[in-house]
Amino acid sequence: MGAQGQQGSDGFSLAELLQKRITRRQVIQGAAAAGALATLGPLVAACGGKASTSSSAVPSGSVSPRMGGELKVAAAMGSAKENLDIHMPALTIPALDMRLNMYDSLLEFTPSFQLGMALAEEVVPSADAMQYTVRLKPDLLFQNGKPVTADDVVYSFNRIMNPKSPGLAASQLIGLAPGAVKKVDKLTVRFELDRPNSVFPQGLAGYAAGIVPEGYNPKGAKGAIGTGPFMIENFIPGQQAVLVKNPHYWREGPYLDKLSIIEFADSSAQLNALLGGTVDYCNNIAGPQKKIAESNGFQLLTAKTGSWIPFTMNCTMKPFNDVRVRQAFRLIVNRPQMIEQAVQGNAWIGNDMYAPFDPSYPKDLPQRQQDLEQAKSLLKAAGYDNNLVITLVTSTAVSGEAPAAATVFAQQAKGAGVTVHVQQVTGDVFYGTQYLKWLFAQDNWGTRDYLMQAAFGSMPKAFYNETHWTNAKWLALVEEAFKTVDEAKRNELCREASTIEYYEGANIIPYFLNMTDAHSSKVQGAEPNVNGMGTAACNGQYRSMYIV
Repeated sequence: MGAQGQQGSDGFSLAELLQKRITRRQVIQGAAAAGALATLGPLVAACGGKASTSSSAVPSGSVSPRMGGELKVAAAMGSAKENLDIHMPALTIPALDMRLNMYDSLLEFTPSFQLGMALAEEVVPSADAMQYTVRLKPDLLFQNGKPVTADDVVYSFNRIMNPKSPGLAASQLIGLAPGAVKKVDKLTVRFELDRPNSVFPQGLAGYAAGIVPEGYNPKGAKGAIGTGPFMIENFIPGQQAVLVKNPHYWREGPYLDKLSIIEFADSSAQLNALLGGTVDYCNNIAGPQKKIAESNGFQLLTAKTGSWIPFTMNCTMKPFNDVRVRQAFRLIVNRPQMIEQAVQGNAWIGNDMYAPFDPSYPKDLPQRQQDLEQAKSLLKAAGYDNNLVITLVTSTAVSGEAPAAATVFAQQAKGAGVTVHVQQVTGDVFYGTQYLKWLFAQDNWGTRDYLMQAAFGSMPKAFYNETHWTNAKWLALVEEAFKTVDEAKRNELCREASTIEYYEGANIIPYFLNMTDAHSSKVQGAEPNVNGMGTAACNGQYRSMYIV
């Protein structure tokens, strides 16, 4: 049975339910008038085989999808330290690219950033958001042909929540303790939380919450087994990965027989590989490269994404332990100028707050403008009167445009009497032992809703806490928001928390990226994705592409 026409628990058709953001309103069962919301109802997906779900990509080509062929992708340079362990940090875009094609989570975000089902068929939350019962789709198989069962789900989350070596997703699964996932039956598990978490399904949708078979222990390519559209055939860290079609894939596609992800030293080398016919698809081209690609007969795929390239200020050290310095550095930035000069206009303006697609995003706060005189005044009050010298660490591994943005910031800082030395390093150095310890640096994030991003990057125990900013009132608001089931109240708490970050936080967020990929006209089915994880197609959407 397909999704069309089947009814969800609150009267939405299943197709409607899965095309919308999963909110309090959508999962309420037996809701009365406004304000009388009582019990949370189940989230359900389509039944049967390879039924369509909210995230099934509809190929956009002019002809019906064709089976077969190989897609060769030009990716950015990664690292010789790359690995394929879905539960551990990817660090580089190519490593993420590979993983998103190999693994699936219980839930997922669609290209338009709607939360929907993946391996899960149903998610039933308790009224107090302390318990979530998840039922798997039937007849799922791993890439090696082994059935996917509740035992594998329990194993996956025990591995993620291992206190001796927690996985990347652990910080997003607020309230889940080690050993708190219980098998109910062959296809059903229950997550028993030690505190309420109203957005727990979003944590289950994280790519690093991928489901793996019992005993999973990948070493190189060996043992890297998931349920995704492609499975690994050959893997040379820092150079390339060759993936082949998963014959046991649980939904329509992939159409390709083979996917090769090839890493290149820089964006120019990537584009030259496309122009020369070495590859068919080029990830994340910039500025003038778009015109070059188009003039040579290649097609462009552009997505207005929530991806952000922040300047991160480490609050554990001078000068950024002083809020006045952080405020001054935000006032240094001429955002329109940076967008034009660093990314050739391929971005939309940011206001030092993340999660722009979250309904709680404070759109009414004043757009921060460059104010060099105010920046000077704040720096003088903090004891830095035309004598502040600082190093800004950047890398093309962060983003192809990151060094250019760093250079623009350094030029703009001169107007406030600040000397910024730009230090460009390799990916291995940037994401090495100093990562998350740099005094002043950049980084690359895809978009998330506010609470998930806070758990991932801002809360004290966040896996990627780059700024080490602390604020007791902010933390109390965030923790209360996690517990708040009522969506309107939760959004107000998040809005208040985001506003505190706007005034006192430690990220400079000048813009959000418009990402553009270029590809041969023989490549069809590419779909823009607002998530912004690495490419306009968000990596994992290669399953929708085909060769004509």
